[in-house]
Amino acid sequence: MSFLKLVAVSTLSLTAAAGAVEPSPPAPQLEFVFEAEVLLAPRVEVGQTAFGQRGYIPIIGGQFSGPAIKGKVVPGGWDWQLQSAAGCSNLHADYFLQTEDGVMFNVVNHGQFCPEKGQPFTPAFTSPRFEAPMGRYGWLNHGAWISRLEGGKDPAHPSVVIRFYRAR
Repeated sequence: MSFLKLVAVSTLSLTAAAGAVEPSPPAPQLEFVFEAEVLLAPRVEVGQTAFGQRGYIPIIGGQFSGPAIKGKVVPGGWDWQLQSAAGCSNLHADYFLQTEDGVMFNVVNHGQFCPEKGQPFTPAFTSPRFEAPMGRYGWLNHGAWISRLEGGKDPAHPSVVIRFYRAR
């Protein structure tokens, strides 16, 4: 191959490579892990603060289940909420779950939702963190998690349903 042909082929190769678009990495997938129905007591109003209207909702029980885990929501947790003047709510829930085999682990869930005025509650997304003892459920301590919060199904009690997903 002549020198000019080699330069022309090299130039075309470099031009094609420069214009090539690299494929995007695959988006994370969500793996369903478990669903909890969390029973709630009535909201307790704390009052207006410098940051907004503060209140909390006591967590009084419930159940959870998924393909590899099942148990109950331990009474005694709470959902500490702050409502802004714009109508948005920031939540910070802190409670315990206990598996069927007696292992307890902590859930701390953060989120923000801004419902439309006059509209029914729509699902909100939150960011949970788990603290589980090492051992059988230690896998809960690792990874990126997201949960979907919506109105509950229990007609006898106010409740919320939270579906927990792990990003893969």
